[in-house]
Amino acid sequence: MERVNKIINMLEQGQHKEALDEYNLILKSGLPEEKFLLGEELYQYGFLDEAKILIESLLEIYPEEGELLVLLGEILVEAGEEEEAILVLERISEQDANFAQSLLLLADLYQLQGLYEVCERKLLKAKKILPNEIIIDFALGELYGELGEIAKARNAYETVLTEENEMAGINIHGRMADLLSGSGAFEEALAYYDKALDGKLEINTLFGYAFTALQAGYNRTAIEKFNELKALDPEYHSLYLHLAIGYEREEELENSLNAIQEGLKQDEFNKELFFYGGKTALKLGKEADAEQYFRESLALDPGFTEAALMLNKLFFQKERYEDVLELISQLDIIEDEEPQLLWDSALSFQKLEEYSYALDKYESAYTFFKNNEAFLLDYGYFLIEEGKTDRAAEIFKQLLIEDPTNAEYMEMLERLIDVKD
Repeated sequence: MERVNKIINMLEQGQHKEALDEYNLILKSGLPEEKFLLGEELYQYGFLDEAKILIESLLEIYPEEGELLVLLGEILVEAGEEEEAILVLERISEQDANFAQSLLLLADLYQLQGLYEVCERKLLKAKKILPNEIIIDFALGELYGELGEIAKARNAYETVLTEENEMAGINIHGRMADLLSGSGAFEEALAYYDKALDGKLEINTLFGYAFTALQAGYNRTAIEKFNELKALDPEYHSLYLHLAIGYEREEELENSLNAIQEGLKQDEFNKELFFYGGKTALKLGKEADAEQYFRESLALDPGFTEAALMLNKLFFQKERYEDVLELISQLDIIEDEEPQLLWDSALSFQKLEEYSYALDKYESAYTFFKNNEAFLLDYGYFLIEEGKTDRAAEIFKQLLIEDPTNAEYMEMLERLIDVKD
């Protein structure tokens, strides 16, 4: 196969024209073995069109040869011609020695297309032909994992682990850990993360370990692993919020806020970091800082409801009612979709003695909060102040439905009825 090696050497040295001349000679008059070997090599080097032409020329002579059909199928998949690849691979006879390999390729293609039942049938059929081939178990694990069939995926991966710790460049212990963590089996997942990281430190696996530890309530372990990850890759943006949460759970609020600040140096457009920074600053009594964090979060996303509501709470504590209304006017949030903003507006207009606007907001909010005791109490007393005793009586009747033994509600309803009479 001297001519094949010559072409490969030319390609490696950038002599593409000379290599093409030699290629055309083999295509025209080369031996079948030369064409096949060159086709394989060109496929590996990414010369897909040239490889395809060679293999198709061989299929004109050997139309049912499974090895050729499998190679052509692989070339077509690499070229993005999935439908053509399926047609080629489906031509392989069940009696062909390459039939099982064709089933695996077809399973991959059908899985990519979302045809999971067809994919599963192909893999199970391949498993019957090659019951001890763990690459099939790995493929089944990947399929069942994608489908959320945890028990089946776990069984498949455990079969792989009887022989290999890694498959197709994937750490199987890490895969099992991610699978179990995603299903809520945090304790079991941590054991697999330990094995995945034993002797091979991989940052995504380390993040998974730390995150799972946090989910399981092992805050100290999570903090340790997140800091380990930070030392390895400080630009791993996802770690900082979770590190802050770990510190906050351990009541180390200054460390939590420091983690937020470190994270914002790496990712200044992360609204969640700003939001969590605001919440942490509030717990530390740093109200001015908290306001700034919440405002930054809303500047990045004017539709960030949680940040808006937290900032409003801060404004209410400071009796900054104009700021509540100004903020609501600037939000990209429809009040009917977040009715708490209607309630906030009603309270703010009431405090600012803009009673007609307050009444309008209360009436709109009532639709959403008719069974909310705190709202009904605000609304009821507002109606009393406005002299709307009939409507106030209706609200206090509703309050008594919510809390039938409440003496305050009974007394107020009696007064309202007396006024009416």
